[in-house]
Amino acid sequence: MRIRRVQGVINHALAAAVSLIMFVPVYLVIVNSLKTKAEASSMGAGLPSALQWENFATVIEKGKLVTAFGNSVLYAVGATLIGTTVAALAAYVLSRNRTRLNRGLYFFLIMGIAMPTNFVTLMKVMQVTHLINTQLGIILLYSSMSIPFSVFLIYAFVGTIPRELDEAAIIDGCSPIRLFFSVIYPLLTPVLVTAGVLNLLGIWNEFLLPLYYLNSSAYWPMTLAVYNFFGQFQADWSLVSADIVLTIVPVIIVYLFAQRFILSGMTAGSVKG
Repeated sequence: MRIRRVQGVINHALAAAVSLIMFVPVYLVIVNSLKTKAEASSMGAGLPSALQWENFATVIEKGKLVTAFGNSVLYAVGATLIGTTVAALAAYVLSRNRTRLNRGLYFFLIMGIAMPTNFVTLMKVMQVTHLINTQLGIILLYSSMSIPFSVFLIYAFVGTIPRELDEAAIIDGCSPIRLFFSVIYPLLTPVLVTAGVLNLLGIWNEFLLPLYYLNSSAYWPMTLAVYNFFGQFQADWSLVSADIVLTIVPVIIVYLFAQRFILSGMTAGSVKG
């Protein structure tokens, strides 16, 4: 018992140390966002002599963050809804019909988690389909990128849902589409929330896709707005820090509210697969 307690204390201490290390950059950004230009020039860890809340107002005005925030919400929410729904449909069909072909399709899909993106070929596809530099194009890109991981999560969860529900719904006259959306889809809520939140956070922080495929600054999300703002005001670390804080705050809020769903959804389908 003592050995277990000692191991528990050591593990908690290591976890606390790692958490502290991860928190240091966030702390530095938050503290320096409230300093004057002179105080923030060294990006020190000391507290500001006076809180400079006007830094955030300056950043919102000069960095055009209202437009960028709206674009990020549109891309993240739109792509998450489309990608998660399509992935749920695919995972349901592949899980319920485990033939050799479907098994191969499943492994082919989840290979997308690790496979790198060919940006040259993707650029050609975007040009041919006239989706380059459009909001619809970037939403479809984000949606397709999120499908492999979502299928991986949902596939195992579908296996925990009894097949008798499908049979009962079919006997009652449900069509395949109605069966999925009326019976199965509501039961997938835990894993759908998990996949949705993780995809939303990933899309919100994505930088390369909008950089390559969005030429107009009117369509830029928050990540590109920060990049552009840093290029203009890199001498003023107080404004740069304030810009970064405004970008990461929505992500932190979403994660704090959704973390219990993430944990439950990640473990719910681990018993059967």
